[in-house]
Amino acid sequence: MLIAGFPAGSWGTNCYVVATGQGAECIVIDPGQDATAGVEQVVRENKLKPVAVLLTHGHIDHMFSVLPVCGTYNTTAWIHPDDRHLLADPMAGISPETAAMLLGGKHEFAEPDDVAELKDGLSLELAGLQMVVDHTPGHTRGSVTFTTPYLGPEEVPAVLFSGDVLFAGSIGRTDLPGGDHPAMLHTLATKILPMSDEIVVLPGHGGQTTIGREKATNPYLQDLEIPKS
Repeated sequence: MLIAGFPAGSWGTNCYVVATGQGAECIVIDPGQDATAGVEQVVRENKLKPVAVLLTHGHIDHMFSVLPVCGTYNTTAWIHPDDRHLLADPMAGISPETAAMLLGGKHEFAEPDDVAELKDGLSLELAGLQMVVDHTPGHTRGSVTFTTPYLGPEEVPAVLFSGDVLFAGSIGRTDLPGGDHPAMLHTLATKILPMSDEIVVLPGHGGQTTIGREKATNPYLQDLEIPKS
C-alpha cells in the first residue's frame, strides 16, 4: 500500500495520495493551498493515475487546490452535502481575519465539473481501495472521516484519515462558522472512541498517531464515554 502525505500551504494542511502500490490508480485526500505541485510529484514519481479527490470537509485550507487537481486529472470531487457550498464560497467557513488575508490576492473558487456527495456509512470502492465514510460533524457541519483497511505488511487493521476531527493530542476547533462543540463531543464519543486501538490516524494537521494513543493521552477524550445503546 502506498500512502504519501505532505503538508501544504501556509496552514500546513496534510494532503495524502493513496494507492494500492506504484503504477496504480490513486485517490487524493484534501488538496489544500499549494498542494498541486506536491500531488503532481507523487503521481509522477510513482506512475499513478488519480481517479478521485476526497475532502474531509470544506474549509479552504483543505480544498484550496481541489479545482486544479480535479481539472488536471479529470477526477470527481467527493464532499458531504453540508459542506458543499464551501467549494464555491469558502469564505463562508473561515474567520474574518483569514478572509481579510486572502482577499489581498486574486483567488477564484468554483465547484469542479464533477462533484459527488458523501453520506454516513457510505462504502466507496475507488482505485482498488475501500473507503468507509463516517459523518463526523463538530468542526464543520459536513466533516467526515475516511477509514480504509491497511494493505501493508505491518499488523495495522486500518488507517483513519481524520481530517480536522482528531489530531495527535488535540481536536479541531469548533469556533468557526459551522462549528459546534457539543456535536464534536458527540462525534468523538460515538465515532472515535469505539474504534480499535491499533488503527493508525493520519490527521489533517501534524503527525500521525493511533486511536489507542489518543484514548490514553488526548485530554479531549479523557472524560468521554461510549453511549450505551
